[in-house]
Amino acid sequence: MKRFGQLLTLAVLMLSGLGLQAQNLSDLRIGEVLVENTNGLTDGYGQRNGWIEIFNNSYGSVKFAGCYLSDDKDNLRKYHIPASDATTVLKPRQSVVLYAGGNASLGTYYTNFTLRNGSTIYLVSNDGRTVIDTIDIPADLPADHSVVKVPTGVKMMDFEIKITNKPTPGSYNGDVDAKTNSQIMKEKDPHGWVLTLISVSVVFIALTILAFIFGWIGKANTKTASPKPAKSSGKAKGGNMTPEVAAAISMALSQEFGGEIHAAIALALDDYLGGGTHDEESFVITIRPSQGSNWNDKTQNFRQLPR
Repeated sequence: MKRFGQLLTLAVLMLSGLGLQAQNLSDLRIGEVLVENTNGLTDGYGQRNGWIEIFNNSYGSVKFAGCYLSDDKDNLRKYHIPASDATTVLKPRQSVVLYAGGNASLGTYYTNFTLRNGSTIYLVSNDGRTVIDTIDIPADLPADHSVVKVPTGVKMMDFEIKITNKPTPGSYNGDVDAKTNSQIMKEKDPHGWVLTLISVSVVFIALTILAFIFGWIGKANTKTASPKPAKSSGKAKGGNMTPEVAAAISMALSQEFGGEIHAAIALALDDYLGGGTHDEESFVITIRPSQGSNWNDKTQNFRQLPR
């Protein structure tokens, strides 16, 4: 039972860890990059620079402060995102734009390097060594065109790299009109019969499994608590008493040896006969009040006066 509790606790901790694992730096992606910006997004200073978009691919908030951006594989710590900036938190499935103008003194979201065609952009973890994600910029990328990672798959967790003439900095790169799984299910099962049948089946299977588990635990505890059967003795039982033994017993009891000798003889006989002549005891003591006892006679509590 104790081991079963330990296994159950370990399983709960592992399931909890799966939820936490999805909310770390490994969920960050370089979503989109634009090199030559001539007629697009302007920064807070009214300038048009190349930019890098970082996307949070998880369904939990991720703080990217302390990470690095670089365009040089030999210098992965080229630009360090300030760890003290409280705004460096990406909400689920959201993105942020960093301007690659080459002047990091303008703020947290301004890198100290500029972008160029044919290079590779590296997003590095806060340890300065682990590469989280990369994106290759084509050498022939036209002006005002961006290289973008478009989410694909049922869960929108995989990406397909494309080149587009309609950049979407800070916006979702996937199909905003794509239907969710719940919308698809509603179209296929408008009355909810399939969903109800699945729910009932899951609950029934879970209850059946629990019934087997609890039944097995109950049987195990019953076997542990039940007393072990006494080993049978190989000695003679009361029903196998020979005439010679009976005569010896009669002669011994007819002698006047005293109570101690008789008790010793009785114990020796009981041991010889293997306890077969002893009554079966239930080991239950029953106490019954006696109506004739003076213990419950209140008149005995009065003080007796001499006559």
